[in-house]
Amino acid sequence: MKAIKVTILGKQYPLRVEESEEENMVRIARYVDEKLRQYKKELSKQPESTVMVLTALSIAEELFEERQKNKELNKKEDRVLEDVNRSMQKLLEQIRSEPA
Repeated sequence: MKAIKVTILGKQYPLRVEESEEENMVRIARYVDEKLRQYKKELSKQPESTVMVLTALSIAEELFEERQKNKELNKKEDRVLEDVNRSMQKLLEQIRSEPA
């Protein structure tokens, strides 16, 4: 495990991550920081805790939307693979039924 520090809203947070995860975690922290700053600017009169909750909900919504898109793409891919399989089976049957 590697000790790193990420900065979110000007505050440093120490984390322990696998070395292979360091770059990804830094990108994630940067993304969270950008989102928090954006919401903090838009909701400047709201308490910080409200801004944090709304930011977390926004990020969760993005995650759920991406998961749904991924699920739909997987279903489409499955249908395409089933169609290809059927076509291959038909072709094999035609080849087998042709006189040698």
